[in-house]
Amino acid sequence: MISITKNEERKAKSFGFTLIELLVVISIIGILAALSLASFTTAQRQARDTQRKSDIKQFQSSLESYANKNNTFYPSRPDASGVGAATTLCTDLSMTGCPADPSVNDTTGLFVYKYQSDGTASDGTALGTQYVLWDKLESSDKYWVICSGGKVGTIDTASWNLPVGGVCPL
Repeated sequence: MISITKNEERKAKSFGFTLIELLVVISIIGILAALSLASFTTAQRQARDTQRKSDIKQFQSSLESYANKNNTFYPSRPDASGVGAATTLCTDLSMTGCPADPSVNDTTGLFVYKYQSDGTASDGTALGTQYVLWDKLESSDKYWVICSGGKVGTIDTASWNLPVGGVCPL
């Protein structure tokens, strides 16, 4: 008969983890996953805001190029709430590959590139002398604004009033 000592018996029983140890490890992994997901979401918002700023800058470059070809005039779009830059303005400027706001699942309609200028006709036939481009930022409670005079910056949504006649709100 083979005799097993108490040390050998203890070694045989000590393989594996207790239920408490497993629960602690699972809890720690869950907390780390939640923290990384929260920071990942913030990084995604900031990336979309950077894309918005870049896209509006692209619109500005196209508008300045348009003005160079049209005696320093911009397409006239005096609509009070602005027109969608990704649709109407792209047509006015004959842009191909027109950028649209990078927002995902936006049901509010806040995240849309907007354009407004002075002038008299709403069909784009009259020419404007000033414009405003804007879009809402996702990572802050602000609008990103670019004006024809070269001003660029943000405005808090609390103090935001729609521009009138393409006048820069900055």
